[in-house]
Amino acid sequence: MIRRRPMLALPVAALLAPRPVAAQATAAWPNRPLRMVIPWPPGQQTDVAGRLVSQMLTERLGQPVVPDNRPGAGGQIGTNIVAKGTPDGYTLLAGSLGPITFGPLVTRPPYDVERELQPVALFGEAPFIALVKADSPVRDLNGLIAMLKSRPGHYTHNSSGVAGAQHLVTALFLAKAGLEALHVPFQGSGPALAALLGGQVDFGFDTPAAAGRLVSAGQLRALGVTTANPSPLVPGVPPIRSAGGGLADYHVDSWASVMVQTGTPRPIVDRLAAEVTAGFAGGELRERFAGIGMAVTGVSGPDEFSARLRRDWATFRPVIEQLGIRAE
Repeated sequence: MIRRRPMLALPVAALLAPRPVAAQATAAWPNRPLRMVIPWPPGQQTDVAGRLVSQMLTERLGQPVVPDNRPGAGGQIGTNIVAKGTPDGYTLLAGSLGPITFGPLVTRPPYDVERELQPVALFGEAPFIALVKADSPVRDLNGLIAMLKSRPGHYTHNSSGVAGAQHLVTALFLAKAGLEALHVPFQGSGPALAALLGGQVDFGFDTPAAAGRLVSAGQLRALGVTTANPSPLVPGVPPIRSAGGGLADYHVDSWASVMVQTGTPRPIVDRLAAEVTAGFAGGELRERFAGIGMAVTGVSGPDEFSARLRRDWATFRPVIEQLGIRAE
C-alpha cells in the first residue's frame, strides 16, 4: 500500500499541472499573429467578407490576422484545415453556408462540423432572389407559382451545380409549395445566370452579389427574397413566405461567419465574439459589407450561432433525403 500511493499521486499531478500553463496562455492571447483560413478563391464573396473581418480584428486585437486562401472541394479543403488544427485560437475559419450547412447533408466531408468546429460569430446576411427573365410573362411570385402548378414538371430552373446552395434553396421552395420543376445544373453561378438570360431555363435563384446588377439593369425580374423579412439589398421585393401556404415558414439566407476548432478555450471564443460584435457596431464596416451584397443587421454569438446551425440542418435534411440529393 505504501508503494502504491506515489503511483496514484503521479497521474493526478500530471492532470493538474497543465492547468496554470493553459490559463496563462489564454490570458496572454493573442501574443502572435493569427491566420484566417478562407476556403474559397480570391474575389469570392466569403473571401472579401473574410478579408474585411481580418482587417477589423487586426485593429482590435493588436495582432495581424492574415488571410489564407485554401480553396477546393466546395470549401471543404480549407474548412478541414481548421477543423483538424490546434485549438489555441490562432487559426480562424471564414465560415459560409455551403461547407458548413449544406456540405454535411449532401456529402461526406472529411470534417465533422458538430464535433470539430466551434461557432464564434455569424454576421452577414444575404437573401437568395427568385428570378425570371425580364420579358417573362411571370410578373410576381404568385404568377410563378401559378405557372408551375399549371404544368407540373414541365418548367425548368437553373443552379450552379447539383447539391449547391442554389439547387437546395430552390428544392426547398418547390417542396414547401408542393410544386415540381426540372432542375438544370450548370458549372457555376455565371453560366447559370447566362442560361436564365438566354431563355434556356424559366426561373432560378441567386444572390444580390451575383444577380443584383442584372436586376437593376432591367435584364432580370426579382420576384421574391428567401429571407423572412424584406432585404435592404433588394428594395421593394417581398419575402417568398408572404405567398403563404406551405411557404409561410420559408427562410433561407447566405451568411458569413467566424469559427474555430472545437476545444478552443471558451474565454478566447467569447473574446473573439465580443470583438466581432464591437467591430460591427459602427456603420463603416456594415457599409463595406453592403457593397459586397451582404446586410449586417446584428451579430449572433457562439450559442445563438450553434442553435441556428441545428435549425438549418433540421430544415434541409428531410428535403434532401426525400429528393435523394447527393453532390456529384
